[in-house]
Amino acid sequence: MDWNHYRFRSLWPLPVPPAAVYAVLERPEDYPAWWPQVRSVTRLDAGTGVITVRSVLPYAMTFTARRIRRDPDAGVLEVTLSGDIEGWARWTVTAEGPGTLACYEQEVDVRKPLLRRLAVPGRPVFRANHRLMMRAGRRGLLRHLQAV
Repeated sequence: MDWNHYRFRSLWPLPVPPAAVYAVLERPEDYPAWWPQVRSVTRLDAGTGVITVRSVLPYAMTFTARRIRRDPDAGVLEVTLSGDIEGWARWTVTAEGPGTLACYEQEVDVRKPLLRRLAVPGRPVFRANHRLMMRAGRRGLLRHLQAV
């Protein structure tokens, strides 16, 4: 087992139309306004940005996200990630009942030296940290969508 390899999947049911959810998710430069753990997003060009995140644990992760797929008809946004983590992440936004299901998937290898050294004992804590970040992201997105 590679202790520095992670796969995550989060499902966010939201009581708003898919187009509204997609419109917010395709603007990562606005994530810090509604997702507390996304500390900064700096656009480098139309499809690339540098993102810094920090959840409950006292470390930040910085990585470059480069868009590889933007398909509003399919509800898909996908990026490659490089920096403290390397791999990919994807949002898939679909209609579910009267609302939306936003599915976030991520497969990454941790490159940040401190986290690599703590891989074995820290793995359950790192996974819990990610779950807390995703839970806060869903709550923040819901509040943001209801306010718009």
